[in-house]
Amino acid sequence: MKFFVVVLALFAVAAARPQEDKYTTKYDSIDIDEILKSDRLFKNYYNCLLDTGACTPEGNELKRVLPDALENNCSKCSENQKTSSTKIIKFLTENKPEEWVALKAKYDPDNKYVEKYVADADKDGIKL
Repeated sequence: MKFFVVVLALFAVAAARPQEDKYTTKYDSIDIDEILKSDRLFKNYYNCLLDTGACTPEGNELKRVLPDALENNCSKCSENQKTSSTKIIKFLTENKPEEWVALKAKYDPDNKYVEKYVADADKDGIKL
């Protein structure tokens, strides 16, 4: 389920400057559940990722590292970032399908990552 492993988990959780080939854990303490429960917070991060709204510092960092994380199976992510990613992707696919489609269109227009990570997603009960 590593597809968009960072899409929104890093959107609040991770991101940033590589430190010894890892993304910063500076944002790992952000409450992902709070963001997912709040339409306002979710929309702010979503708009940031789509370049249609202002970004927080962690949102900017996410946009910067997201292509690398997708390309490299989130190899620079912390375990917390990977776990949060799974939670967020499951939430998006089950509760925000239109937003999921828009994010895929922006960050995976050729379905390259969907194809790459579909087996992992199935194991986590996520239908890409």
